[in-house]
Amino acid sequence: MTRRSIGKRAALVTAVSVTALGTFAAGVGVAGADFAGKSPKPSAKMATEAQVLGLFDEWNAALQTGDPEKVADLYAADAVLLPTVSNNVRTDRAEIVDYFEHFLQNKPYGTKIESIVNVLDEDSVIDTGVYEFALTDHATGAKSTVKARYTYAWEKQRDGKWLIVNHHSSKMPEG
Repeated sequence: MTRRSIGKRAALVTAVSVTALGTFAAGVGVAGADFAGKSPKPSAKMATEAQVLGLFDEWNAALQTGDPEKVADLYAADAVLLPTVSNNVRTDRAEIVDYFEHFLQNKPYGTKIESIVNVLDEDSVIDTGVYEFALTDHATGAKSTVKARYTYAWEKQRDGKWLIVNHHSSKMPEG
């Protein structure tokens, strides 16, 4: 377990589940608002929506290197990856690298279509929404696009670097 307590990690995973359920089942997302109808006071320590959206750009740039190790470097040691085009849940670095070794063969390029950002606290954020990947089949050169819904839960580490602790991506059920 990282520096976070088991209770903090459980709360983050619960928040991811609730966010995903609320966003996709109800079609509603609330970014950064509390339920009393008041906006939180800005804090220099809190991540901005633009910073959180930039984390995806960093992840997508790592994909462009074609190096699964560089992509895996963006995941915490105990991260969970529920990948888009694999039925296997990945729960350690070796499994995450293995997934990206195969996925990167298709030269994926991600584009976000819709994002909902939830800043939970100064060290925890959730980015959820819909993205699509342009893929090129490594054997045939055929081009395709995969549209998927996603959730990233990011935690800021002691050194200030943001790492993915939970990443769920699944193909859209309706084509």
